[in-house]
Amino acid sequence: MRKLSVFDAHCDTISRCLETGEDLSRNSGMISLDETEQAFERYCQIFALWADCAVDGHANYRALLNCFRDQMRKNRVRISHCCTAADAEADEAHRQGKAAAFLSVEGAELLDCDPCRLDQAASDGVIAINLTWNHANALSGSAKERPEQGLTPLGRRFMSRMEELHILVDVSHLSEAGFWDVIGQAKKPVLASHSNAKSVWNHTRNLTDEQITAIIKNQGVIGLNFYQEFVGLGRDLDAVRAHLDHILSLGGANCVALGGDWDGCDTIDALPKITDLQRLYEYLLYRNYDETVLGGLFYNNLMRVVRQK
Repeated sequence: MRKLSVFDAHCDTISRCLETGEDLSRNSGMISLDETEQAFERYCQIFALWADCAVDGHANYRALLNCFRDQMRKNRVRISHCCTAADAEADEAHRQGKAAAFLSVEGAELLDCDPCRLDQAASDGVIAINLTWNHANALSGSAKERPEQGLTPLGRRFMSRMEELHILVDVSHLSEAGFWDVIGQAKKPVLASHSNAKSVWNHTRNLTDEQITAIIKNQGVIGLNFYQEFVGLGRDLDAVRAHLDHILSLGGANCVALGGDWDGCDTIDALPKITDLQRLYEYLLYRNYDETVLGGLFYNNLMRVVRQK
C-alpha cells in the first residue's frame, strides 16, 4: 500500500490536547504522530487554535498557543512548526523526514477582533484566521448567527491587515454576506478550510455554487469537511465523493483540498481518524480518478495557496 502525501486544512487537535492533557505523539483522538508517521510519506497539517469564548478571548489564545508550542517542543524530532511552503518542503520538515505543522486561529474573538493583535499573531506563526466561528462578532455575522450581516468597517480593516501580513482569510463559518464582502475585497487567494457543497447537502455551513465558483475564480481553495452533519446523504464515502464531484464539475480540480475537521466533530464512520484517508484515496483511485486530481486534492492545491499567501 502506497504512502500518501497529505496536507489537511483543519483540525481541532490542539484544543483537544489542552483539554485532555494527551500528547500529539500518541493519544485517543483522531491525529497522533505515531500513526501518521507510518501512514504518510509527507504530512502537513493546519492546526487551529479554537475555544468557544465570549470573553477573555486573548487569554484563551495564549493558553492554546502555549499548548501548541509545548507539543512542538516535545515532539520536535517528528514535527516542525512551519510558516511558509518552503519551511515545509525544503527546510524544516520534509527534508528531515518530519511532519509540518501550520497554525491557524478559528474565530477572531481569540484575538479580541483587534487588528492591532495581528502583528503578534503573524509573529507567532499564524498563517490563517477564520474571521468568525459560529458566533457573530465585531467583524461579521457568521453562518449561524446574523447571517445577513456582512463585514463591518472593523472587519474590513482586520482583513486588509491580514493580507498585508500574509495571513490567509479563512471564510469557513462566515456569513454569506460576509463571504461576498471578503471576495469583493480580496487581493489574494482565500481559504475555505472546512466546507462542503450546499447543492449536494443543504446545510448552512456548506457553500453555494456561486460561492464555490467565486473561490475558484479567486484561485483559492476549499477543504472537504468530513463532519457527518455537513456531508449528509449516506454519511459515507459515496457522499464525500458527491461533494468532490460537484466541486470538480464547477471547475475546481485545482481548488479542492482536505479539511477534515479532525478532533472537532463526529466524522463519517469510514474516516474515524486522519490515517483513514488512505481508504478515501484507494476508493477514488478504484473509481478511476486521475492521480493528478488526487494529488491536488490530497496535497498540492492547499500547498499552492500557502505558497501564494
